[in-house]
Amino acid sequence: MNAQILTSENRRTGPVQAFAALVLGLALVMAHTVAANAKMPESFADLAETVSPAVVNITTSTTVAGVDQGPRPIVPEGSPLEDFFKDFLDRQQEGQRPRRSSALGSGFVISEDGFIVTNNHVIDKADQIEIEFFSGDTLEATLIGTDPKTDIALLKVESDEPLPFVSFGDSDIARVGDWVVAVGNPLGQGFSVSAGIISARERALSGSYDDFIQTDAAINRGNSGGPLFNTEGDVIGVNTAILSPSGGSIGIGFAMSSKVVTRVVDQLKEFGETRRGWLGVRIQDVTDDVAEALEMASAAGALVTDVPDGPGKDAGIEAGDVITSFDGQEIDDTRELVRIVGNTEVGKAVRVLVLRDGKTETLKVTLGRREEAEATAVPAAIQRANPTESTVLGMTVAEVNDELRTQLGLDEDAEGLVVKEVSEDSDAFEKGLRAGDLIVEAGQQKITAIKDLEARIEEAKEAGRKSFLMLVRRQGDPRFVALSLDS
Repeated sequence: MNAQILTSENRRTGPVQAFAALVLGLALVMAHTVAANAKMPESFADLAETVSPAVVNITTSTTVAGVDQGPRPIVPEGSPLEDFFKDFLDRQQEGQRPRRSSALGSGFVISEDGFIVTNNHVIDKADQIEIEFFSGDTLEATLIGTDPKTDIALLKVESDEPLPFVSFGDSDIARVGDWVVAVGNPLGQGFSVSAGIISARERALSGSYDDFIQTDAAINRGNSGGPLFNTEGDVIGVNTAILSPSGGSIGIGFAMSSKVVTRVVDQLKEFGETRRGWLGVRIQDVTDDVAEALEMASAAGALVTDVPDGPGKDAGIEAGDVITSFDGQEIDDTRELVRIVGNTEVGKAVRVLVLRDGKTETLKVTLGRREEAEATAVPAAIQRANPTESTVLGMTVAEVNDELRTQLGLDEDAEGLVVKEVSEDSDAFEKGLRAGDLIVEAGQQKITAIKDLEARIEEAKEAGRKSFLMLVRRQGDPRFVALSLDS
C-alpha cells in the first residue's frame, strides 16, 4: 500500500522520487519473501515418519549385589523367640540376595546389518541389553565398544532382515537458528518427537573432546543416546545431557556433534576401542599476562608446562614452549590442541611449530597413542640443599629441604622454592598462588635457590618487562603463572 501511494505521488514529483519508491517497493517484497522463508515449517510429520523406524528404545539390566545387614542376633535353641527371629532373618536374607536393576535410554540404527549408537552411560555396567524397535519387535544387543570420554557406545544386533537405518550428517555446516528434531524414549514413555532450534554450537561441558550442539528441543531422561536430526533427516548429534535445576527439560539440551561421533564410531567398529593421538605434553592456555611476559603479540597457542618421557620429549619440545601450529593447523588454545591431536592418526609424523625465546622453531613429532600413555609419570628433578627463606613479590618462599618434602609429600629429589605464605593483597594471591605450591622455574629457567629467583626477577626488570613468568607445581600438576613486577 505504501509503495503504491509513493509511486502515485512520484508521478507528480519527479523521477528521483519515483526511483526511491521503486527501491522501497522492492525492499518490501524482499522482506516479505525472507519472512516467509524464515517461518516455522508447517509440519515435521514426514520427517518423523521417515526416521522413526531407525530409532530404538534401549532397556538394560544389571545385577546388583545385596547389602549386608550387619551381625545377626544369636538366639538360644528352644527359645520362645526362636521362630520369630528365624522369620526376621529370612526376610533380611531376601534383601541381601542379588537383584536386577533396569534402566532406559534411546539409540539409533546406523546400518542395515544392525550397528546401533547410544550413550555410554545408558549401557554402562549392563549385563543384558534389549533393543525395542518402532515396530515393537525386540532383539538382544551385544556391546562392540565404548568411549567414556565422549559418552558414546556402539552396539550390534543380529537380524534376519535388513534393518531401517539413518545416516550421519555434517554438524559443521549446521548453524545457530537451524531447526532440529530430537527423537527418543523420554521418561520411558516410548517413541516421542520434539522440535526446536540450534541455540549454540561448540559447547564444552567437562570433557577434553567435547563439541556439543545446544538445542531448545525438549530432551528429558530417557532421551539419552537418541538422535538429533536436521530437517533433511540426517543425524547431526547424539542427545547426551541437559542443564536443569529440576531434572526436567528447561530448553537447554546438549547433543554430541556428529563430527565427533562418527570418528569414535568408526574406531569402535574397527578396533572395539578408541585410538587417539598423543603428543606427550602438559599444557595451559596463554593468558594476556602470560603473553606479555613472553613478549607475544597476542594471547594464543598452548603453553607447555611439562614434558614427560614420550613423543614430545623425543622431538625436542620443552617446558615454556608455546605451540602455535600443529600439523598445519593454527592453535588458538589448549582445548583446540587437545582435540586436533586426539583426532590425528596414531603413529603419524607431524610438524609442530613452537615459539621459544621469541623465535619460532619447527619440530617433527611422531604421535603416540593416548590410551596407552594415560598413566605416564612426570619425571622428578634434582635435589638442592642450603635452605633459606625470603619474601618476594608478596610471597614468602623457602628452598626445599627434607622437612618441607615430608610436610608437603614431595618427591625425595624435588627441587625449587616452596611457597610458605602469600599476602592476600598481592598479585600472587590474586593469580591463585597458595601456601604449599612449589616454584620450579622462573623466567623460563630452573631455580633451586632464592638467589636464582631474585636474579630472574632483576633480569626481567632490566629488560623492561611488566610481567614475570613462573612455573608452579601443586600436588604434582604444573601451570605457568605470570606475576606483575609492580607487586
